Amino acid sequence: MISDESVWALAIHGGAGAGSQEAGAEEHAAQIRSALADVLRAGARMLAAGASALDVVEDAVKRLEDSPLFNAGKGAVYNERGEHELDASIMDGATLDAGAVAGLRTVKNPIVLARLVLERSPHAFLIGEGALAFAERHGVELVDPSYFGTERRRAAFEEAKRREVLHTPSSRPGDTGTVGAAALDAHGNLAAATSTGGMTNKALGRVGDSAVIGAGTFASNRSCAVSCTGHGEMLLRATAARDVAALMEYAGLDVQTAADKVIHERLASLGGEGGLIAVDNAGRVSFAFNTPLMLRGAVTHCAAPRVAVLAAE
Repeated sequence: MISDESVWALAIHGGAGAGSQEAGAEEHAAQIRSALADVLRAGARMLAAGASALDVVEDAVKRLEDSPLFNAGKGAVYNERGEHELDASIMDGATLDAGAVAGLRTVKNPIVLARLVLERSPHAFLIGEGALAFAERHGVELVDPSYFGTERRRAAFEEAKRREVLHTPSSRPGDTGTVGAAALDAHGNLAAATSTGGMTNKALGRVGDSAVIGAGTFASNRSCAVSCTGHGEMLLRATAARDVAALMEYAGLDVQTAADKVIHERLASLGGEGGLIAVDNAGRVSFAFNTPLMLRGAVTHCAAPRVAVLAAE
């Protein structure tokens, strides 16, 4: 039975990167705030009713995948061929079970498939054709690849092709959007989930940190749940998500200190840019990022939803 004193918390993010001075930037930021707030309110209702952290992070990321405002699911960026390749992962802090998928082209909600991999596959990570076959066997909703495209992402892709650049988190103002969630439920269990379309103009077959357990996603009831966003290659090398938990478990650091050390020391030492959200096993929420902008928000059993976009907010 869930009591009024039950402790729970949810943190979400919608990517990290540079600020934008483009026309319509303020309106776009307002839309993002509204979308994040809606997700937090839905998650709060679920957690207050006793839902599991695993269900809550899946639902939060699915809602963000369904929004064209973010680089995950609908609104995903284009690779070098003008196609979409989607990645996602999810982890249960109670059991350390995990599911990850990469290189998806027609799965409407990659996080739903990642959850199914966690629960119904003897494997932890499926990619490409094998992931699609698994999706078809389990009745996961499929869409035409055109579903994922938006005018904003197409314009960014065409700009990147014209300039012959690969977009890293800070190379294009406002070009953020990887999504993630971390939660503690009223039963004391943690979970984390992350989903992305990757980098604009990325190489065919490129996979960043978002689908990799320990890099972009990690959860353990011993310490915390973490979801990362930013320059995937550097977050992979830093094993960023797991390092936050490791610093808590082995060095005795609190969640904010551990998160800051991973982002501002370890990631920065590699020349990487990005950020992370974390929730520890006492319900404390942490944000850390070394970019001007990180789309983020949180709600807890004792605090109303709060959303921020820029570093100063």
